[in-house]
Amino acid sequence: MQVMAPDLFYPKAEQQVALYREIERRVSAMPGVQFVGITTDLPVQCNCDTDWIRIVGKPFHGEHNEVNDRQVSPDYLPTLKASLVRGRMFARDDDATKPKVILINQALARKYFPGEDPIGKKVGGYALKPDSIREIVGVVADLREGTLDSDIWPAEYESIYQSPSTYFAVAVRTAQDEKAILPALVRTVRSIDSNLGVYGEGTMIGQIESSQSSLLHRFASWLVGGFAGMAFVLGVVGLYGVVAYSVSQRTREIGVRMALGAQRASIYKMVMRQAGWLTAVGMGIGLVCAVGASMLMRKILFGVQAWDVPTLAGVALVLGAASLAASLLPAHRAASVNPTEALRAE
Repeated sequence: MQVMAPDLFYPKAEQQVALYREIERRVSAMPGVQFVGITTDLPVQCNCDTDWIRIVGKPFHGEHNEVNDRQVSPDYLPTLKASLVRGRMFARDDDATKPKVILINQALARKYFPGEDPIGKKVGGYALKPDSIREIVGVVADLREGTLDSDIWPAEYESIYQSPSTYFAVAVRTAQDEKAILPALVRTVRSIDSNLGVYGEGTMIGQIESSQSSLLHRFASWLVGGFAGMAFVLGVVGLYGVVAYSVSQRTREIGVRMALGAQRASIYKMVMRQAGWLTAVGMGIGLVCAVGASMLMRKILFGVQAWDVPTLAGVALVLGAASLAASLLPAHRAASVNPTEALRAE
């Protein structure tokens, strides 16, 4: 949820930090709450609220090194289960009384410290003013700060105890139903101070699913799924028609076979064998086309691989079973042919 602390009641940084700590204390005491974090920007929103940085000790030619800038509490990244790659996380005493420190994500480390250990390096603002210089104490795994289909930007995370803000968000990880805890969470925060503005409460899953990119991709998925269903039905009907037509063309042959002693089981096998070959050839061609098409589409996918064996195997199994099921009726008709009528039909 989002929280706004009026400047009239929280004009000083010390008051804002005290508010953060009280919110963390009160919310942590709620039943089922595992972690509580505070941030200026929740993930999966935008590559915005950026900062232009300079690396202390590295050449600078006026370029704009733009990175996402987030102020977070010590337990915010653990709340999101962001893994620590190197160094340390923020401590609760990383406040205004201590030297300024930051965490960076892997994207920032790769871009500005290639082949180096960034721990201990210092980063400052565009003008490299002394009060903007901060020491890197840790590297965390990349979080998706921007939209689902946008690239992951370099990001820096400052301790919100050292750079407080009156506009912030509270993130909670709970062992209970996340929707059920929302009303109690709002009441708890408002009970701290009735002057606080609390709004935009919701679940992270809901935030992701309601994002524009998620809605567009979901609509595209339903559209493609509808066409795939139509193709599936047409494929089954088409195979049924091919096998049924083949059986009708071989009615006299089947009659002769049965007149010479062929059993119904052998007629079943003959027709199903033909359908099996058609199915196998079609599946082989389809798999090749599917892999080729997915490789061409890989740049517009997120969160999934372009293709994987379990998915292809599952689809092939369903299509194969449906194709063979469509061949059962023609096979049954072929096995039910009366030899006398089949020979007379010529």
